[in-house]
Amino acid sequence: MFKILAKEELSPNVYAMTIEAPRVARKAQPGQFIILRIDEQGERIPLTIADFDREQGTILLVFQTIGASTMQLAELNAGDSLLDFVGPLGTPSVIKKFDGTVVVVGGGIGVAPTYPIARAMKEAGNKVIAIMGAKTKDILIMEEQMKQVTDEILVTTDDGSRGIKGFVTYAVQALVDRGEHIGQITAIGPCIMMKSVADATRPLGIPTVVSLNPIMVDGTGMCGGCRVTVGGETKFACVDGPEFDGHQVDFAGLMSRQRMYRDLEAEEKDHVCRIGLGR
Repeated sequence: MFKILAKEELSPNVYAMTIEAPRVARKAQPGQFIILRIDEQGERIPLTIADFDREQGTILLVFQTIGASTMQLAELNAGDSLLDFVGPLGTPSVIKKFDGTVVVVGGGIGVAPTYPIARAMKEAGNKVIAIMGAKTKDILIMEEQMKQVTDEILVTTDDGSRGIKGFVTYAVQALVDRGEHIGQITAIGPCIMMKSVADATRPLGIPTVVSLNPIMVDGTGMCGGCRVTVGGETKFACVDGPEFDGHQVDFAGLMSRQRMYRDLEAEEKDHVCRIGLGR
């Protein structure tokens, strides 16, 4: 059993949980994810690691309540425990000293997994700028934490209630317009946001990495739900990623397949995936 040490509601329906998992924390790297199960009847939930503390032996998770399992997870509190907590999984982010500024772009709860990447990039000697996007200022998360590991933060909100009014791509363009030499961008968030960033940086020749964790289902490669075409080849976000060259990802095909299930997902919020459970 894996004990929940702390729980916090960061914004409406968005929660942070600190989990006691020393073996996972010992090996965790930026960009990786874990799979948890709440109990014997629970489905596997893949979540990107938002932070890790090797000395304390803890993993920080940030999640949004969407379906039955995340709603059940949100009902747990400090002192409760999870049955399974497996990881770290996935290929870690490439951390090195880049020729130019490293920019991390987080949309919504996608801000959370950019935090350990930004920290590691800063420790590697890079100048790091964070772009944080949200629909409105009230749902921005982890801004104070990001300030501690970056040289600058640019905030964008759809309604203009904070920072730049508009999308995260507006902030990317603002950096380009001021002459910032960008060595790499890492974008994490909704697929449409990652596609927009990749489309904006492609003609500029700015290397862009995206994390496709949001499209994972069972997180082990069995369901095929996270298959995606990258550079003309079929890949699985869980076993081949979750990070890929954003300029090589076929976002059109990926998003088309996601739309096929939108109505069903809206109707079946109480559905629990049973793939691999044997019942």
